[in-house]
Amino acid sequence: MDINKLSGEIIGAAIEVHKNLGPGLLESTYEECLCFELSLQDIEFKRQVNLPAIYKGNKIDCGYRIDIVVEKSIILELKAIDAILPIHKAQLLTYLKLSNLQLGFLLNFNIPLMRDGIHRMVNDFKS
Repeated sequence: MDINKLSGEIIGAAIEVHKNLGPGLLESTYEECLCFELSLQDIEFKRQVNLPAIYKGNKIDCGYRIDIVVEKSIILELKAIDAILPIHKAQLLTYLKLSNLQLGFLLNFNIPLMRDGIHRMVNDFKS
């Protein structure tokens, strides 16, 4: 699927979830409902994907978990917090680098308008 079309469908699904639930719930609730919404659209995804760090050529399990990987190409990092901080953006960039994926979305559901909680990030790191 075209990455731009897929991005639009992901954003639409996130907005639909937010429209139905609103802010103030646990991140796990938004994850469950977003996955349900992606399923309704027949979009392939995996939840809670283990992400090892590579150190001196060895995979080291450091406990990193990607919330959702869509169509093996887009990372979704979900939050339900008051504000996105630089550390949250750094987390997503690190996940993109470690996974060798190019595109990710940081989605904060604890916000009045979902469009203000969507942060698109691109991995420019060449591995």
